[in-house]
Amino acid sequence: MKKLSLSALFFFAVSAMTICYAQINSPKPSPLSTVTQKVGLADVSVTYSRPSAKGRKVFGDVVAFDKIWRTGANEPTKVSFSDTVSVEGIKLVPGEYALYTIPGASEWTVLFGKNTKVQAGDFKEADAAAKFKVKSEKACAHVESFTIQFTDLTMTSANIQISWETTSVKFKVENDVDAKVMTDIKMKTDNVFTYFQAAGYYYDTNRDMKQALEWVNKAVEKNPAFYILHLKAKIQVKLNDCKGAVETATKSLEAAKAAKNDDYVKLNEKLISECKGKK
Repeated sequence: MKKLSLSALFFFAVSAMTICYAQINSPKPSPLSTVTQKVGLADVSVTYSRPSAKGRKVFGDVVAFDKIWRTGANEPTKVSFSDTVSVEGIKLVPGEYALYTIPGASEWTVLFGKNTKVQAGDFKEADAAAKFKVKSEKACAHVESFTIQFTDLTMTSANIQISWETTSVKFKVENDVDAKVMTDIKMKTDNVFTYFQAAGYYYDTNRDMKQALEWVNKAVEKNPAFYILHLKAKIQVKLNDCKGAVETATKSLEAAKAAKNDDYVKLNEKLISECKGKK
């Protein structure tokens, strides 16, 4: 019988170890989750693991008060921003950050770490890109699985809300879009869609309504669609021209009925009714 070579013996040894330590592919008790949201013009993403309460008292027990926490299970929670944002008024440049928290009975400290691979126990506050405090609240209902979500959305901001068991905290993320939008308006108002967008932005941010009317009129000249006409009617209302608004909304209403768009039919009927009620 031939003797096995050293290389063959090594191969069989490694194969045996692989078999012995092979892992079963089973569901994880704290599954990974990613939530994303457009905030202003920034893409914001949160990746975190979701432990469950399982009948336990969480804060002040499973998660100790006044001790830094990875804000979830397994690896530290990660938050990424595609554009510069402010978090509770603190500026953060684009990039990925680790989210740590220090829960308290009535107030939490929130920290954004520059290094996403640092575990909570090794984190040094000198490496924090942002640090602030927020009040904790009683959750509206029992939250079995640890949850991070986006709430209270506006054109330029959103809250990141952290909830588990009976506790909830949230903090505001803002993206200053005004300068970028105004630059785009100056450079790109040359077709029906950009005239419509520019007029809509001026309307939404309550700027110069006469300029907004000028732009929306140019859009209507090129395309008298029901949604463009409806925007014109809303701008006329802000200019205290209810007579003109009713005339424009009536045209929008007829066009919406022809297009079988019930949403704009209702919007125009409401605007017409409100304008006539002011007379």
